Amino acid sequence: MSRTLLTLAVASVLAALTGCSGGGGSASTAASGSGAPLPVVASFYPLQFAVQQVGGPLVSVSSLTKPGAEPHDLELSPQDVAAVSDAGLIVYSRGFQPAVDTAVDQEGSAHAFDVAPTAHLDLAAPPEGDDPTAAPATADAASAPSSARDPHFWLDPQRYAAVVTAVGARLGQADPAHAAGYAANAARFVGTLGRLDADLKAGLATCTNRDLVTSHAAFGYLSQRYGFTQVAISGLSPDVEPSGSRLAEIADFVKAHAVRTIYAETLVEPAFAQTVSRSTGATVATLDPIEGLTTASAGRDYLEVMRSNLATLRAGQGCS
Repeated sequence: MSRTLLTLAVASVLAALTGCSGGGGSASTAASGSGAPLPVVASFYPLQFAVQQVGGPLVSVSSLTKPGAEPHDLELSPQDVAAVSDAGLIVYSRGFQPAVDTAVDQEGSAHAFDVAPTAHLDLAAPPEGDDPTAAPATADAASAPSSARDPHFWLDPQRYAAVVTAVGARLGQADPAHAAGYAANAARFVGTLGRLDADLKAGLATCTNRDLVTSHAAFGYLSQRYGFTQVAISGLSPDVEPSGSRLAEIADFVKAHAVRTIYAETLVEPAFAQTVSRSTGATVATLDPIEGLTTASAGRDYLEVMRSNLATLRAGQGCS
């Protein structure tokens, strides 16, 4: 082999090795440069769905919370933490899942997007064992730590729409070549959420009972938006077991306010809702907080389950 050919061969090998090494480039840069979908990691289902609607085929989305898993007390595997590190973008809500917050702080802060500020989490978390007649507190929410605020913003389509718009803008920053497409998709999905909000407002306007007795305190923003008072058996975490006195208080409230329906969930055992039902004669129905989808979910996606929730509420709250 001539010296010239040998030099060219060595240069080719070095170039190939350099390309395989990654060169310290981010996943988002590699994706946008190669035309491959932008790899996005969402912390749980509603954020995964938002990214899917806004990103379409331009993104590849995975969720840290697997289908059927309860997201509040999520624990991450080493593979999950690696996914946070390698993602082009991580979309999460700080204060909802402590394990995700930790992983982002340690591995992904440079490419993370926290939706909590955009969602305007202005409902303070009700204390466990709080007076069941009390409406969710708001006075100290602005100064409360994010972990002490109600995180379930997606059950209010208007708050969810604000997050969708912000996700569109953040995807555009991560992948500027497709920023206009992300913005258009976000606007389209916001329009869909606007129609959902209008249907919820109209469908729930005539309910004869405005007290919403739920398994855990996931429906504060929905209640605030559509004129209900949430009365939760458990607090923000559905895994916290209510005391016997708490169950007795809820039962007394149900009887005193002629509540017809106790709402259980898809991801949480309905035992406590059933206990209240047996002692009061109220029926048990499923109201889905849409923290994750399972085969038991009454719909294939967020929009279908929210419309199922509307039908459930209309039947359970005596809406004409």
